Amino acid sequence: MDQGFHNDFDEDLPPPPSTLPANFVPTKPDAEEMSVPKPKRMPMSRPGLGKKGNVVHLVTNHFKVSVRNVDDYFFHYSVLLKYEDDRPVDGKGIGRKVIDKLHQTYHVELGNKDFAYDGEKSLFTLGSLPQVKNEFTVILEDMSSNRTSGNGNPDSPGESDRKRIRRPYQTKTFKVEINFAAKIPMKSIALALKGHESENSQEALRVLDIILRQHAAKQGCLLVRQSFFQNNPKNFTDIGGGVIGCRGFHSSFRTSQGGLSLNIDVSTTMIVRPGPVVDFLIANQSARDPFNLDWAKAKRALKNLRVKTTHTNQEFKIVGLSEQPCDQLRFSFKQRDNRDVNGESDTIEITVAEYFEKHRNIRLNYSGRLPCINVGKPKRPTYVPIELCTLVPLQRYTKALSTHQRSSLVEKSRQKPQERMNVLSEALKFNNYESDPMLHACGVTISTGFTQVEGRVLQPPKLRVGNGEDFQPSRGRWNFNQKKLVEPTEINKWAVVNFSARCDISSLIRDMMKCANMKGIAMSDPYEVFEEQPSMRRAPPVARVDDIFQQIKKRLPGAPRFLLCLLSERKNSDVYGPWKRKCLSEFGIVTQCIAPTRVNDQYLTNVLLKINAKLGGINSFLNIERTKSIPLVSSVPTIILGMDVSHGSPGQSDIPSIAAVVSSRQWPSISRYRASVRTQSPKLEMIDSLFKPDGKDDNGIIRELLLDFYTSSAKRKPDNIIIFRDGVSESQFVQVLNIELDQIIEACKFLDETWSPKFTLIIAQKNHHTKFFLPNSQDNVQPGTVVDNKVCHPKNYDFYMCSHAGMIGTTRPTHYHVLLDEIGFSADDLQELVHSLSYVYQRSTTAISVVAPVCYAHLAAAQVGQFVKFEDLSDTTSSSGGHTVAGSVPVPQLPKLHANVSSSMFFC
Repeated sequence: MDQGFHNDFDEDLPPPPSTLPANFVPTKPDAEEMSVPKPKRMPMSRPGLGKKGNVVHLVTNHFKVSVRNVDDYFFHYSVLLKYEDDRPVDGKGIGRKVIDKLHQTYHVELGNKDFAYDGEKSLFTLGSLPQVKNEFTVILEDMSSNRTSGNGNPDSPGESDRKRIRRPYQTKTFKVEINFAAKIPMKSIALALKGHESENSQEALRVLDIILRQHAAKQGCLLVRQSFFQNNPKNFTDIGGGVIGCRGFHSSFRTSQGGLSLNIDVSTTMIVRPGPVVDFLIANQSARDPFNLDWAKAKRALKNLRVKTTHTNQEFKIVGLSEQPCDQLRFSFKQRDNRDVNGESDTIEITVAEYFEKHRNIRLNYSGRLPCINVGKPKRPTYVPIELCTLVPLQRYTKALSTHQRSSLVEKSRQKPQERMNVLSEALKFNNYESDPMLHACGVTISTGFTQVEGRVLQPPKLRVGNGEDFQPSRGRWNFNQKKLVEPTEINKWAVVNFSARCDISSLIRDMMKCANMKGIAMSDPYEVFEEQPSMRRAPPVARVDDIFQQIKKRLPGAPRFLLCLLSERKNSDVYGPWKRKCLSEFGIVTQCIAPTRVNDQYLTNVLLKINAKLGGINSFLNIERTKSIPLVSSVPTIILGMDVSHGSPGQSDIPSIAAVVSSRQWPSISRYRASVRTQSPKLEMIDSLFKPDGKDDNGIIRELLLDFYTSSAKRKPDNIIIFRDGVSESQFVQVLNIELDQIIEACKFLDETWSPKFTLIIAQKNHHTKFFLPNSQDNVQPGTVVDNKVCHPKNYDFYMCSHAGMIGTTRPTHYHVLLDEIGFSADDLQELVHSLSYVYQRSTTAISVVAPVCYAHLAAAQVGQFVKFEDLSDTTSSSGGHTVAGSVPVPQLPKLHANVSSSMFFC
């Protein structure tokens, strides 16, 4: 800048004051003035397509959509539903009935427009409505609902029976307010297809999805997000416990490189078995008969379910159960036929059973001795005997499934690829979208043919095993027959603990030692076998574990290095959580739990693979790790992170969520990992403990993992950080990029202000509905199949990979979204890295469906989450339906892992 300009500028300023007042305090500029808002990071654009691999022609369950009327506009209106006394309408499902009746009654005043209504507060039309008036009165007749005048069913007993009025049918008056909210150009869909996505394009696609939902609702389907389920018994499969797996269809519009498509897939939801309430309860509790039911459990299972009463054919919502049985529960009943001298009806005290038998001529077969169902309100009940209530169809079962139910569902709902294709073709015909007036008005037509795509099959990576042997997996599988592990460990100073499992322990130990020896593991005889005392078998789980540990302390010369634990139940043993906590948190002992049923060589090999990895060994690793030839990873210190958050079961809104991050260690290895696990607010998806500054300390996850990498990698800081994040939806990508990544960067800066590593951030999604099929083949696509064209995003960087061999059902590819790549991988190098990371999972001898760090994070969260039984919290803390912000509720912390095992692969 010109020096003279500076002087001229200075001359215009007043001279500075000679002295400052004694009490002068300089004013600080506002934080808002100082802080320039950081530009938001957005997902990166695709840098190019991959070329490696053998080309394979596939078809996918995306159906091409064409839209003719792109110059039109959707008009968005907000809908407010009220009763005639101005109370807001809160019942589910009423909105659609009211809006259908509104459309029928006022179609002329509303310009004969078709509506797309979302069932709640939004309504869309193609072109605007005539704004003559925006408040309408709608009258619904014969409403089957528990929102009736007075107190429920006019013919059921309740405390306020005298207030009821008999009517031949019920009518209900509603006020509907419709107000203009926004105008959405359909042209935005065309722009989205060119990669220019905006809020408008997302809204326009949402309108098209709402039209599909409305189309399904008019056919009487149950709607669950973008999936639709018909009341058709041929789609039902009983999975036990009064629960039915109901098969339906997911359908949603997607923008892709090939244009707009409709993605249709088979979907399953759980519903309550319709029919008599008592039959459901008996099945749900595996009870012998209604008189052996646990009524506290029954009350929880029935709450908010809808029933039809057989004597009135009306529908109600269950509010609760009566404390007393039907033949003891009394209420005041007005006898309309008997009047006193003043003309008032006589009031008598009568039991519910007597009322039905004497005044309704309904003889109760068995429910006189059982509680009644309350279909009124908690404080003004309306009671109905249980045998007169049947559960209406298509009611979702939202509680957690048992292990048996889950495995039954998986077994019964799997479909071979060709069968799935046939079912999807039938679904498209059945849905008959061509007949939908709203889609027709939009000029939307949907092709009936599966979209053809080109895939590439990548070569499996070579693996290194013991004795310097290399081998190439075939079709995503390998085995250790006549092979040794690449880095076998020693199993010494160990013991066996048996929690009442029926098992020939001596032959199990003998066979395991023999198998270990063949794999190169030096396994000595165990110190001792600790048998649980019969008197402890029915004790609480924590007491059982404490009792065994008392024996261990008494009889062993020192702390064992390893404990093999035999459990009597697979998967759902109550002892598992307390046992893991005691071993890993209190004593720092590596442990392996087994529930031996059929013990053979394959079973023992799989158990030994886990034990070897937990004790610090490696079963096999990638040849490219040994030769240090992984592009951009082997040449520069690189840490790989896998991140996942697991939430409590459905309906458990107060169970803390558990965040787990695993990290690679001992660079240049990408086969060794350790984990850090924390609790956080229930249902919170963003991990809030990556960076936790506390004065001069950072107690966050990332610091702990970076320090471990540094000490295990010859005191080298990672220059590259590759992050694989599991379990987030597309709507949360920007949050991961700006909230979680910022925390990780802060943690790095806190360690060393001058250190600026490069980041690559990839989302791994399993929960999507895109499938690939080999045309005219019964087989699944080959492992190593990658697709990065046609059905991928028009602009953003994503690809699908089927890295595993789908042995049963139809292979579900993992959808990888690359949000950021500062490291600068080529498309081929990144796809090869992702593919290779599916082969480093130490627990198995197969390629897995998603990269190992993500699987390990999932395992670590699940295992450490078992340390503490959070179920008890639901009764003591408020239930608010889930928390979305950190710190909204105090979260109990998990016990820390003992230093002996904190850097081990304990989760393996």
